[in-house]
Amino acid sequence: MVNATMVTEFLLLASPDGWDMSFLYFTVFLMTYLGTLLGNLLIVTVTTADQNLHTLMSFFLRNLSILDMCFISITVPIACVNSLTGNRAISVAGCATQIFLVIFCACVELLFLTIMAWDRYVAICQPLQYPLIMNPQICVLASLLSGLLYAGVHTGNTFRLSFCQSNVVYQFFCDIPSLLRLSCSDTTNNMVLILVSIIVIGSGCFDIIIMSYIHIFSAVLKFPTRAAGKAFSTGTPHILVFSVFLSSSTGVYLRPSATSDTLQDMVLSAFYTMVPPFLNPLLYSLRNKQVEETVRRVIQRQLFSGK
Repeated sequence: MVNATMVTEFLLLASPDGWDMSFLYFTVFLMTYLGTLLGNLLIVTVTTADQNLHTLMSFFLRNLSILDMCFISITVPIACVNSLTGNRAISVAGCATQIFLVIFCACVELLFLTIMAWDRYVAICQPLQYPLIMNPQICVLASLLSGLLYAGVHTGNTFRLSFCQSNVVYQFFCDIPSLLRLSCSDTTNNMVLILVSIIVIGSGCFDIIIMSYIHIFSAVLKFPTRAAGKAFSTGTPHILVFSVFLSSSTGVYLRPSATSDTLQDMVLSAFYTMVPPFLNPLLYSLRNKQVEETVRRVIQRQLFSGK
């Protein structure tokens, strides 16, 4: 049977041979996870409770925060439990589920960040057309459906392979590049599909974001200095988060297996699965003036009510 999966489970081993970094992983992962949950939950709470923040941009911020909490919850809690218990085993079905969810969230994250840049471009450069061009429900629904399709194709294409060699995945979660190195099937089609996906989706989203902010910066430079400074202060973090996300994920998925390094792979994977969800509330949401003022009011209200 050519397509038979001969292993029944995989072992997630993030540390190089002979290294015991369980406590370090647990500490760093747990602190990052708790910080991400706190920051994004604050954004969701504030943008939901405050009527003044019921805008289209706040709608995207809220959905991005929910997505980020889901994204980091797919990998980090399991990695923390594995570090504490020493039980590194994950079933084939569990591995497939984790890969599907990671790819789904990663794809939707890319699309959300792209839509938010496009939203700012339309709001600043084509304000009269804004109600006609931007429809939040359609944007979110299209992103979710695209993520489901994208994740389904890549997950199915991965688990049609045979895994009849080692079952050790040198990573803190199941990802496609690690599994391709374990396969005893021809993975050429998989690599071509990954390359085409990165070029079409990754580069396409990056181009839209860059072009959006080029038009935004060109437009606000005609305004007073304060408006230009505000545009730069919000646009730069957006581009930074997207660049970190895209470059680290591309580095993981396009690195040749012959030059694979366990620790470097883990660091790059952590950058695209943990850093953007952690940074988004700090560099993007909380830099929004309305959100910042609302957060301050909520904190002050809680402090005074506590007294």
